[in-house]
Amino acid sequence: MKNLLVSFYLVSILLGICFKNFAQTTIDDCNITWTSQSKNSSESMPCGGGDIGLNVWVENGDLLFYIARSGTFDHNNSLLKLGRMRVKLSPNPFENGNSFSQTLVLKDGNVVIKGKKGKLESAIKIWVDVFHPIIHVDIQSNQKTQMVVAYESWRQEDRILKGKENNQNSYKWAPQSIIKTLKDNVSFEDNNLLFYHQNQNELSAFDVTVKQQGLDSLKRFLYNPIKDLTFGGFIEARNCNAIGTTLGKYQDTDFKAWNFQSKNKSNSHEVNIYLHTEQSEKLGNWQNELIKLMFENQGIIKINQKNTENWWQNFWNQSYIFINNESAKDKSTWEIGRNYQSFRYQLACNYFGKYPTKFNGGLFTVDPSHTDSTLKFTPDFRNWGGGTHTAQNQRLVYWGMLKSGDVAMMKPQFDFYLNILKNAELRTEFYWKHKGASFTEQLENFGLPNPAEYNWKRPKDYDKGMEYNAWLEYEWDTVLEFCLMMLETERYEAKNINEYVPFIESCLTFFDEHYQYLARNRGSKALDGEKHLILYPSSGAETYKMAYNSTSTIAALKTVLSRLLALPKGYLSQEKREHWEAMLQRIPSINFRTFEGKTTISPAKHWERINNSECPQLYPVFPWGMYGIGKAGLDTAINTYLYDVDAQKFRSHIGWKQDNIFAARLGLTAEASRLTLLKLQNAPRRFPTFWGPGYDWTPDHNWGGSGMIGLQEMLLQTDDKKIYLFPAWDKRWDVHFKLHAPYQTTIEAVLKNGKIESLIITPESRQKDVVLMLR
Repeated sequence: MKNLLVSFYLVSILLGICFKNFAQTTIDDCNITWTSQSKNSSESMPCGGGDIGLNVWVENGDLLFYIARSGTFDHNNSLLKLGRMRVKLSPNPFENGNSFSQTLVLKDGNVVIKGKKGKLESAIKIWVDVFHPIIHVDIQSNQKTQMVVAYESWRQEDRILKGKENNQNSYKWAPQSIIKTLKDNVSFEDNNLLFYHQNQNELSAFDVTVKQQGLDSLKRFLYNPIKDLTFGGFIEARNCNAIGTTLGKYQDTDFKAWNFQSKNKSNSHEVNIYLHTEQSEKLGNWQNELIKLMFENQGIIKINQKNTENWWQNFWNQSYIFINNESAKDKSTWEIGRNYQSFRYQLACNYFGKYPTKFNGGLFTVDPSHTDSTLKFTPDFRNWGGGTHTAQNQRLVYWGMLKSGDVAMMKPQFDFYLNILKNAELRTEFYWKHKGASFTEQLENFGLPNPAEYNWKRPKDYDKGMEYNAWLEYEWDTVLEFCLMMLETERYEAKNINEYVPFIESCLTFFDEHYQYLARNRGSKALDGEKHLILYPSSGAETYKMAYNSTSTIAALKTVLSRLLALPKGYLSQEKREHWEAMLQRIPSINFRTFEGKTTISPAKHWERINNSECPQLYPVFPWGMYGIGKAGLDTAINTYLYDVDAQKFRSHIGWKQDNIFAARLGLTAEASRLTLLKLQNAPRRFPTFWGPGYDWTPDHNWGGSGMIGLQEMLLQTDDKKIYLFPAWDKRWDVHFKLHAPYQTTIEAVLKNGKIESLIITPESRQKDVVLMLR
């Protein structure tokens, strides 16, 4: 094996020149180009950077784009868009022209639109500054044109939300009063435009939730991210005059437009949109920071553009998976590789976000009637809320970032939890008088259970710390996946995780103390006869309810505790180490059951009912990695996948289903290939990675995330220092990939016609840890 690896390394040296520009060249092949205009916003293309997302399309000769940004929550906890832009040229090369193209240029992170009509040719470049929250629209024509620009807002007045429209906020199906989205403030400033939404003294989702859950006495101590939040921006339409306002309707929603027109015809036009979000009691503070942003970036647009393009090119060189090529006979395999890159671009548009990328649409939702024709609501709508966090879904957005080398992009998700840690600890102490952070499955961005899921119609004497909810009761263990992600960032990149360790310890403390608390409430003993915690009631995801010793919880606790104890010296004191070693000894063992005489992993020791269609009996495979390639019990895990009747019945590629990941982790190559082709095939929309709605919304980011993870696992799996290459890869699929592994390791490989043509392991010292699994 060692000699084989050395020979591969020598070959890779000879072929090294091929790697230098391969990633950039191939990412160009993944650009998405349309040669006809779009019918409506559902046929839009993503564009973004930093923490901004745009949906860009050309319709009837007009350029339009929606503007979204991370963290723009109103007082109802809806994640509001910042508006819609419309740009029109006269004469118009995009109106009944001779040619048209719209391209997402991945290597530069921008969208370029070109049109020709007669002798008139125009090109529009839309790009977002990765390092400053600024959107740029640059228009160049070979003849002089006039530009008309409109900022369109559907929040020109207060809007009452009725029925299912409240699914966009924290009230969902159970608003307790009339709910309104309040109007924005929009005004011409000379020949520019100022627009913003300000949360002031309205009764907010935070206020309602705190009161509902009996926490008024703690209110002054609780973190509240929506209080005094102001978000919006300033539109600079260069060399334009403000020409007044008009009214209109787009799709299902009326709007008001603030219009500008260029002072003179010109070969070039420019629009710059500066955005700012701030939590401050005084509007003046927000305005001053917005002015500062504008002032500091005057005259350096070209420098900022070059820095942004360099960032995107470094991003693409960091990691990639290219399968076959576009000219290959089998387009489906090329498409899944292209879609992997495209979806990674969508994620990267929120690389530096204040808040995590939402599973239910990310930054790229559009008019909801294009997803469900019965939902004729505003573009602010998304199902499953804006500030509401569903942990089972969010995790799938983020797991793939470890192997893609995007550890820095995980920070918004980790910060989300760090910000609400205190609230989670305070509620534990208040309700149950013990320590530890209790995070429910559906919780708000201020760390308390969603009020609708908590349930307004609950028995008077029901535990006030609990969600009275058939799906969510006793489901607290998903937060442990984020604990493991935090721990893995140390292992992958040697990242200092001191800021995360108290969070991890608080989550573990909750399980240790709460289940002893529950046991003492039932009887005289805190532990079972074997001195183990009694994890009852617990929950196997949302599926196996009122479970006794849920397998997903056992696997989670064992894995997180073991990884915490494996941290390098300096993270834990000797006292802490002994404390967590003792807790690890208190975790019970996983249970098993049989099908057709085959031993399989059981979802729990006992459960009262099945409520959903997840497969937590395979969570020890993923995410917890207790079973898999090169590990004991692989046959038992494979039996679970193949023979467990629930696992068979629940199997699917849709939405958050993760059977493709299970199959890859178990080395089931044919099954992993089948499910991955289904998972990452082109979406039934114009843009190929706008999947969904699945079980959630469009574009479904936990659909894309689970596809991304599964494809990575087919190529590369790790077990501490062991690196398994091609553990579930169909060798008929040519591939060139670069992925990341623990201990600051990268693996680049080219597989062609079933043979490895190049393999580079960095650092070289890790070559000894590689095991080739290609069959």
